[in-house]
Amino acid sequence: MKKIILLFALLFFSAGVTFGQFNFGLKVGYNASKLHTGLDSIKSSFNSGFHFGAFFRLGIGKKVYIQPEAYYTMQGGIFNNNLLNANWKQKITVGTLDIPVLVGFKIINLKVVNWRIMAGPMASILINSKIKDENTFIGPIKNSDINKLNWYVQAGTGFDVLFLTLDVRYQIGLNQMIKSAQSVDSNGNTNTYNLNATNNMWVVSLGFKL
Repeated sequence: MKKIILLFALLFFSAGVTFGQFNFGLKVGYNASKLHTGLDSIKSSFNSGFHFGAFFRLGIGKKVYIQPEAYYTMQGGIFNNNLLNANWKQKITVGTLDIPVLVGFKIINLKVVNWRIMAGPMASILINSKIKDENTFIGPIKNSDINKLNWYVQAGTGFDVLFLTLDVRYQIGLNQMIKSAQSVDSNGNTNTYNLNATNNMWVVSLGFKL
């Protein structure tokens, strides 16, 4: 992330762009995530969570800005396998440190209110995880199967009113959060699930400029 921020800074400096207003703030919000797999036998559903952290906003002229953030996110999903000899259901909950670096553009920029759009990459570092079996069958996914570092792209829109800021974003997973897992069915056979699970998420946050 430091290399990405430094690269943006060098590009803007080399272009002779004047830096404008700097803001720091805190944010909290709601997120809904869904782990997608390529297996027809496994169904997934959305899981609600929350996030909180801080953001920095550095204006580049009057319209463009860079906004790096760091926040803790509680997210996850539910996997449901309906096969007769391996009818398992697991709820995966993970806590991550999310670090997006966004580039934004102010479509409307007034003193009291503005309307923005933004997009950029995000690194997500696994902090903690919990896997719960929802029925009598023990599912295949273990904590060790969850990737420790995941990459995303975020894009969305936002509004500022005085010191309040509201963002709505969608993020797309670029790598497999859970690649594969193994379990033993009721007949004693070992089953390997090539989940190739990626995580997509809606993120709605309310921020307070300090």
